[in-house]
Amino acid sequence: MKKTVSIFSSLALLAGVMAGCGPQDEAKPAENENEGKTEVSEDGMPPKPEKLVVWEDVKRGVALEPAIKAFEEKYGIKVEYKEVEMATKQRDQLRLDGPAGTGPDVITVPHDQIGQLVTEGLIREIQVDQAVLDTFTESSIDAQMYDGKLYGLPKAVETPVFIYNKKLMDKAPETMDELYQFSKEFTKGDQYGFLALWDNFYFAHGVIAGMGGYVFKNNNGTLDRNDIGLNNEGAVKGVEYIQKWYKELFPKGIIGENGGSAMDGLFNEGKAASVMNGPWAFQGMRDAGIDIGVAPMPKLPNGEPMKTFMGVKGWHVSAFSKHPEWATKLIEFITNEENAKKRFELTREIPPVKSLIDDPVIAEDEGAKAVAIQSQYAVPMPNIPEMAEVWGPMATALQLVANQKAEPKQALDEAVKTIKTNIETNHPSN
Repeated sequence: MKKTVSIFSSLALLAGVMAGCGPQDEAKPAENENEGKTEVSEDGMPPKPEKLVVWEDVKRGVALEPAIKAFEEKYGIKVEYKEVEMATKQRDQLRLDGPAGTGPDVITVPHDQIGQLVTEGLIREIQVDQAVLDTFTESSIDAQMYDGKLYGLPKAVETPVFIYNKKLMDKAPETMDELYQFSKEFTKGDQYGFLALWDNFYFAHGVIAGMGGYVFKNNNGTLDRNDIGLNNEGAVKGVEYIQKWYKELFPKGIIGENGGSAMDGLFNEGKAASVMNGPWAFQGMRDAGIDIGVAPMPKLPNGEPMKTFMGVKGWHVSAFSKHPEWATKLIEFITNEENAKKRFELTREIPPVKSLIDDPVIAEDEGAKAVAIQSQYAVPMPNIPEMAEVWGPMATALQLVANQKAEPKQALDEAVKTIKTNIETNHPSN
């Protein structure tokens, strides 16, 4: 699974303290640099820099090159890019290179790192026209928000979907009730109708949130760490539904640390008709010789769609950039419809650009279309630092329920209690 969960070390906290008196003081370097100058471009932009520097993820530069070339031709600004591993190295390297003046103008990171990067003063708020925001799905823009402010533009999304073996299942069911009936009839011996890693909160969230639970209350773009909805009535109903599948239909082997490899093995051996998994699993399934079908997750018994967790990769402006306006212009350009489409064609990364959902390049790709549709119902993983305290307690609660060692309400109450204690201990409020 390629989900990234930000774990904030003591080094990060130290860097945050240092950043508090560094980047914030440089929050408006472009204005300082051009103070007293009258040169302004036709659209009101400050003087053009000679060069902008971008950090791209490894093995993704091929998708950036055509966008850079077009940007250079249009604006006459040279753009250099360097491939730096996205999940951890970009964040860690920016802490060093930014203050040293050798860092980039633009970086790309998973959206769940935004809160910590903002807290440390490593990326800056950006300003773009509403017309730009309107080109993206609402949920993908929500993922780029922190404390009600915009800190980037979305590049690509991924979220779990329904994947089935076309040899064993004619078509994807529209509801979980249909899937349950299919599984009751199909599951026997070492054959299973449907499998999901619902003892893992990343996947279980789709059920829990679809039933009415939530991690942190979202108040107009600001997540309230003190309002946790993981043991409310909806969350309990969601975990009760999860418990039903484990009790009646799931094998014990897909619980715990080795659950993912066990589930993959059963599906790739043709022993499971369908699974809940993400786009990162497609190629391995095809390599195993499985003719896969892909669809959005079936609707829950309450008639609501599964609200799966969504991961969003975005582009962000470094707080150390001396050309923030032009860096913002660059990320607007490389995420526009034309360049987002080229990125998909070259990397298969799925853009959250609304106009592309029905474009043949995505509409005719079954997996991409399923992810694009499911992403409209998905919830961005919370990007505040306190989210780091949620994964462990929720995993414990879900595994206790899956193993029939605790009732849902009891397990969730204990998890929320632990989450709140850890937040107060590790993230003291100001």
